[in-house]
Amino acid sequence: MSPTVARARTLSHEDRLTLVEHLDELRTRIIICIGTLVVAMSICFWQNNLLLDIADHPVPNSILDNGGLLTLGPAEAFTTTLTLSGYFALVLSLPIILYQLYAYILPAFSDAERRKITPLLFLAPVLFIAGVLFAYFVVMPPALQFLTNFNSGSFNNQLRAKDYYSFFATMLIVMGLIFEVPIFILAICRVGIVTPDQLAENRRFAIVGIAIVAALLPTLDPVTLILEMIPILLLYELSIVLARAFVPDPEDDEEFSEPSSE
Repeated sequence: MSPTVARARTLSHEDRLTLVEHLDELRTRIIICIGTLVVAMSICFWQNNLLLDIADHPVPNSILDNGGLLTLGPAEAFTTTLTLSGYFALVLSLPIILYQLYAYILPAFSDAERRKITPLLFLAPVLFIAGVLFAYFVVMPPALQFLTNFNSGSFNNQLRAKDYYSFFATMLIVMGLIFEVPIFILAICRVGIVTPDQLAENRRFAIVGIAIVAALLPTLDPVTLILEMIPILLLYELSIVLARAFVPDPEDDEEFSEPSSE
């Protein structure tokens, strides 16, 4: 075995690697992802007080002013802080992890295809960050306001720190991944599973599917359901526009199959 870890290489479509070389490339990118997570985790735990303030911001003042979030057990404050740091580290690392994934599969495309796809590598982390910010500023405050005040006359609604931070992180990560919908749709259009025209013609079925996806997210109140559906619908429409711009018509696909012009 080599005593040093190979760095991630920039490969071209013409490169032919053995199975061992492919596994070595995959190992290198996995190490980069793990290293990114470790560094992000260290920074997040160091700044855990700042992260707690950020995570607590969407919580209604009625709960924060009434003793704040609850912890049960002597070690729960520590374990909850550690878990929250891990959630934030994952959120911060996901753009880099997604980039490593795309960079690993990018050499499978030809030069002509790569010119079309490369801009998407920069679009992917932007979309993820946009989804996280949308969840934090638009979805979380009204969702918590609705949920914590629901039947408040019959219940003493309080928030346990462990449960809230899990809900908070899941919402941010899921919305960040949902905002990657245009990348996914472009991919299935490029491999020929669907066409942009089919996506447009079956829009009504997409709306039903989007409603189901929104209902499966970590909240079922109607306010959050609507807030989650709107951006997914807009992303679906954006996906159709991008697919028509980036996916060639079948009759024009010869330029992708020809390696070079003579």
